[in-house]
Amino acid sequence: MFDNKTILITGGTGSFGKKYVKTLLERYRPKKIIVFSRDELKQFEMQQTYNASCMRYFIGDVRDRERLRRAMQGVDYVIHAAALKQVPAAEYNPMECIKTNINGAENVIEAALDCNVDKVIALSTDKAANPINLYGATKLASDKLFVAANNIAGGHKTMFSVVRYGNVVCSRGSVVPVFQNFIDENRDHIPITHPDMTRFWISLQQGVDFVLKNFERMLGGEIFVPKIPSIKITDLATAMAPNLKQKIVGIRPGEKLHEVMCPEDLSFDTYEFDDHFVIAPGIKFSSRTNNFDTNAQNEKGKPVQPGFEYNSLSNPEYLSVEEIVEFNKQALL
Repeated sequence: MFDNKTILITGGTGSFGKKYVKTLLERYRPKKIIVFSRDELKQFEMQQTYNASCMRYFIGDVRDRERLRRAMQGVDYVIHAAALKQVPAAEYNPMECIKTNINGAENVIEAALDCNVDKVIALSTDKAANPINLYGATKLASDKLFVAANNIAGGHKTMFSVVRYGNVVCSRGSVVPVFQNFIDENRDHIPITHPDMTRFWISLQQGVDFVLKNFERMLGGEIFVPKIPSIKITDLATAMAPNLKQKIVGIRPGEKLHEVMCPEDLSFDTYEFDDHFVIAPGIKFSSRTNNFDTNAQNEKGKPVQPGFEYNSLSNPEYLSVEEIVEFNKQALL
């Protein structure tokens, strides 16, 4: 569905954006791929690798609605990946996080409607479900904006959906590079915030593939959540540095012990499909479908049990130490 189409990626020089561009170029023949981001050095560096004739690089910030409008002229599909993602940084710089993650989301929606974009998928995070930190709270607000945008669209054809998943292996800011730095510097320990901590675990390629597939599945207004394994942070440390001791350093500001992707309070709006869940919008649409148990690919889901919660602690699928080693190795390919 991406052949001869124009795709724009906000925050396109990040880990996700690079992998997304690589995948699009390998699998499809897009008309244009527009990388929209604010760091000219990262764009220059990315251009050295991704320089196909269909590539376009736009300097801009999602805080700037007019620049977004200009960049989205003639665009068919938008992936909104731009965000301030570091939990401690958001706690110490709350207004900056709000400006990018909430105001920026509103700007992406307005520009997409003004430019009559076909489909928009916004990337969310497990931290947006029952948030306890500002980053999660801003992403929850962003999710709500993108869901409600389907009502705001009115007569516009533009559809908006959200993809939510967990920690991405080896992405910038993930725990893997942090642990690797300790290993490379020959430290005598690996820092563990809490010995019971668990996280959802997904590779960049899995995340990209899930987003690609959901452009085909989306009806507009739903939140897609993949079924992925959990890990114990202590097992990750053992997998990466079996000979180093683990030192408990305490949970960081705004950090959760376990993560949630489908909260219990929304179990009555959640449907289970073969390889993913869908959280249907709580609001009713006047001009869009309100039936989300069957998607645009005619895949059928079933309602989850009342009180169901998809969290990293009770997740039935966990990776062993050996599986983490192999998973991380594959994620780096």
